[in-house]
Amino acid sequence: MPAKPMPEPPEGSAPSADENGPTAEKDVPEEAVTPLIRGIAVLRELTEAGGTLSLSGLERATGLARSTVDRITATLARMGYVRFDGRDVHLSPRLMELGNAYMSALRLPALLAPHADALADELDESVSLAVADLDGIRFIHQATRRRAMSLSFRIGDLLPAERTAPGPLFATEWTATDWRRWRNRKAADPRDLSFTAVPPRRYGADARDDETFARRTQEASANGWSLDDQLIEPGLVAISVPVRAPGTDGRIACVASVVSHTSRHTARHLRTTLLPRLRSAVGAMEQELQNTPPPEPGPPPSDLARWTGASKQQLGREFIESLARGLTVLTVFGEGRPELTLTEVARATGLARATARRALITYEHLGLVASTGRTFTLTPRVLSLGFPPLSRTSLPEIAQPHLADLTSRIHESTSLAVLSDSGEEIQYTARVTTARVMSVNITVGTRLPAYATALGRVLLADAPAGDEGTLASVRSQGYALVDEELEEGLRSLAVPIRDRSGRVVAALNTAMHASRHTPRECVTDLLPELTTTATRIQTDLHTASRFTRVPLS
Repeated sequence: MPAKPMPEPPEGSAPSADENGPTAEKDVPEEAVTPLIRGIAVLRELTEAGGTLSLSGLERATGLARSTVDRITATLARMGYVRFDGRDVHLSPRLMELGNAYMSALRLPALLAPHADALADELDESVSLAVADLDGIRFIHQATRRRAMSLSFRIGDLLPAERTAPGPLFATEWTATDWRRWRNRKAADPRDLSFTAVPPRRYGADARDDETFARRTQEASANGWSLDDQLIEPGLVAISVPVRAPGTDGRIACVASVVSHTSRHTARHLRTTLLPRLRSAVGAMEQELQNTPPPEPGPPPSDLARWTGASKQQLGREFIESLARGLTVLTVFGEGRPELTLTEVARATGLARATARRALITYEHLGLVASTGRTFTLTPRVLSLGFPPLSRTSLPEIAQPHLADLTSRIHESTSLAVLSDSGEEIQYTARVTTARVMSVNITVGTRLPAYATALGRVLLADAPAGDEGTLASVRSQGYALVDEELEEGLRSLAVPIRDRSGRVVAALNTAMHASRHTPRECVTDLLPELTTTATRIQTDLHTASRFTRVPLS
């Protein structure tokens, strides 16, 4: 039976003790922000569903009233965190800025990922970095190998500690309270159904599993490494070594693992053959942490409170300002700003101290923020807000909704293309067509000579050999217009898509029959629309690629 919809309290008030639904826990702090709790619940349900749910599906999953779901998703859409496709709600790449805030504040991915990648290349095996999240582990970096049988774990995925190689290492630092929490969780979820990244147990865990994990923890403490011999699923083996933080009396900062398949390595072979190389790489990681000075605090996002106020004025009741303001609190953490006081959070967001304080109280209740004395830090649980499904997003997937929006505005077909490995052809990777009697007939996957197309010239103009006259002109003006060169009557206009380093990695175009737009109209009317869309695609690409690899096709 579907959960009973919750009555909607005044915005910003905490739920009452007798209220039904997921936010009706008796231990919710009195000052918690109910719309923020509900907004987080919506984001988590979308994450657990792989990034997409219908509005009615969200209503059922959260137990919230449909009107509440509509207002929450409208607010998240205004923030760029979700988008609508008919009745479906999709997570958008911009949501990754929340996880990026945690990752940049943590610093470990930026500092240690190159070492993990180099080890993966050397061993030709997958290498991961993980941090502790209460009695589980959460991945912060994956360097995977392309094979028929490859790893499917994503950055941000949560796994139960007892079914992993890193888990016993982290458990060596557990307190009695941590062990009690772990046993309570196993008793409440014996088949690990709450860990959607791993196959559920066929049978529930029993007392022997408790003894096994305790023994593995003791061995990890004595050996300084730990093995996973097919605990997650048959065939998967891993070996892990802790990376210890400098100046902390040996506290574990994260755990590095080499992961393989029994067709290539047994667990014993991992220990005898790959463990020495893993230890050497971990030593280099610890040196990196030791030798890299803390970064200077960068500028936090600005005018957040003003933006939410303006959005409230424009959208009225459909915009939940307390939800938007609460979410902006997470984005003020980052590189050089791993720990912030209440005063610093309020100053960075432009929010009143009381508003910032209530948001932090709410996040601490939800496990997204931890406090130590006067300072607050983000926890790995922030990665549960959309990061796992979005970490596998490709550039065509990022571009597709933007192409659809552009096509609806200019009433012409639009495309995204990349340069082939040879550099002599372009390949179409995304496309949205418009309904016309006479249209350009190109499908995704089509290849065309690069130099004869506007898309190709934009891509070639950024190459080292792009100094030829026409290409130099394309590079300087920022677009390419090809007028009936590839085919009589075909006119095409293209602009570049740049990655975080400024390199052109793709091109966006619109193509039409020459009778519909003169060359001058292409530049005056269509070029601004293409440029605006390219900027939006780039913004999403830069957010998504900060700590993940975004495939270009």
